Amino acid sequence: MAAGDFYFALNATFRFIHDRWGEDALVNYWESLAREYHAPLSQRSREGGLPAVADYWRDYFAHEPGGEVTVEATDEAVVVEVKDCPAIRWLREGGREIMPLYCRHCHHTASVIASNADLSFQLQGGGGTCRQTFRPDRSAVRNPKSQIQNPKCGGVAVA
Repeated sequence: MAAGDFYFALNATFRFIHDRWGEDALVNYWESLAREYHAPLSQRSREGGLPAVADYWRDYFAHEPGGEVTVEATDEAVVVEVKDCPAIRWLREGGREIMPLYCRHCHHTASVIASNADLSFQLQGGGGTCRQTFRPDRSAVRNPKSQIQNPKCGGVAVA
């Protein structure tokens, strides 16, 4: 079993929760995961600021199989440019049907992690390519659908 096979389990878990209890329950799961499991990450980001955020994402993607991701940091923001998402790539290459809301988990989890670190988060894109931006203020509008241009990862665009 390869490390990327965990994406198969995530995809199936997201689908199960959605199909059994609905989209609100799935969003609640993602937000709870961010609040509880990722609490140490929020604390580290709050204490270390943008350099800690950049370090985390560089390390995270250095250990993910495949994909193409860059992390740029300035005094004003950290931008995670996902040109080829490792998870979406792994799922596609594995012949899996991607849970249509899969990409939204990045928005919901990162928004809560950022908020708990006194940062803002914006996500643009979806479907395997996106730009995620962390800023040291809370000025970004946090609407789960407005920033995601293509929230369905199966390739179907949603307005």
